[in-house]
Amino acid sequence: MQEISSQRDVLANRILPIVEKLFRDNNLYQLKLDKQEMVEMLVNMFGQFTQEEMKAITEDALTRRIRKILTLEAVSGTLNDLTPEQIAIFDAAVEGR
Repeated sequence: MQEISSQRDVLANRILPIVEKLFRDNNLYQLKLDKQEMVEMLVNMFGQFTQEEMKAITEDALTRRIRKILTLEAVSGTLNDLTPEQIAIFDAAVEGR
């Protein structure tokens, strides 16, 4: 059990600075996401990779992957914030009306 905990710590120590930088640079993340929740989710997600697989992911590649995940998380709830009128406008735009 100790090894699992330290593996999660290593992962969190690698992910946290990336998440902090991305949050600092993106107002959407700051408005829509909870930084700690996102770190936990990412640690769980990337925790499925072996240590060797994680070591093979460059810092730039990991940053790109995390940015894509955070963006998806941030915009996924956006439609829930719209009024019925705004949803109708959105639906019309998507349908090309």
